[in-house]
Amino acid sequence: MDKLDLMQAFIAVAQQGSFTSAAEKLGASTQLISKYVSQLESELKVRLLQRTTRSVTVTEAGLAYLERAQQILSDIDALEGSIKEQGDEPKGRLRISAPMSFSTLHLGKPLADFQQQYQAVTIDLQLNDRKVDIVEEGFDLAIRIGQLESSSLIARKISPINLMMCASPDYLAKHGEPQSLEDLQGHRYLHYSYRNEDLPALVSTKNKGLILNKQKGSIVANNGEVLTKAAVAGAGIVLQPTFIVGPYIAQGKLKPILTQYKQDPLGLYAVYPHRKYLSAKVRSFIDHLQSFFGDRPYWDDF
Repeated sequence: MDKLDLMQAFIAVAQQGSFTSAAEKLGASTQLISKYVSQLESELKVRLLQRTTRSVTVTEAGLAYLERAQQILSDIDALEGSIKEQGDEPKGRLRISAPMSFSTLHLGKPLADFQQQYQAVTIDLQLNDRKVDIVEEGFDLAIRIGQLESSSLIARKISPINLMMCASPDYLAKHGEPQSLEDLQGHRYLHYSYRNEDLPALVSTKNKGLILNKQKGSIVANNGEVLTKAAVAGAGIVLQPTFIVGPYIAQGKLKPILTQYKQDPLGLYAVYPHRKYLSAKVRSFIDHLQSFFGDRPYWDDF
């Protein structure tokens, strides 16, 4: 059996939540899809799916494999598309959805560089921190920050996004600097409302980094820059990406706290609809972003 067929079968089952729906999506029999997934698990010597009579769920190992498998198939699609479109010049309107704070702080330069290189491309950038439906709303791609989730979309990782917990020196002088996770209890927390966790005392679990527990923040907002500026003004403790808080830390306006605990990094992703052939304008833009930001983005040098 072709390894790519096995991977495609597993991805379809993970995304659809059932072997029957996966078979319909791929135009194959349920028995064949089940056989492919079983063969893949046998080769890997690990269970990727938990099967019951009512549901199919992805195991922890399956989630890890799913992310890499989607990336591999995405890269193969991009490679094939680049070869087939090698003579095509990127052109036309490129409609992009992107998060507000990241875009206003860091997207201007790569956009200008890209358009200087590809002058036949017109960029239409829409800023919104909510997860837009890129197919329904007519976007070519979306820039998203977070953990990669299973979906019918293709995602390519652009760069890591590190998080840092910090507060102003004045706030820490007045309320005390936490030295342990337990010390966070009672502190004022500035909560980003699009983040799923409710906050702010952190619970350390082995191999899991930091997880925020259920404690209400003193300020809740859907914009990280506002929360960061509130923290600089002494309003409380904030957990935000380094692409926002880095300059304030470098200027001494914010001080990192509890740095002995490691927060799992998020990712900066380019997300686009699953297509057999990726358009030259989308492929070129994603390649440009990956080259511009890289595995160690410049905003972490503070």
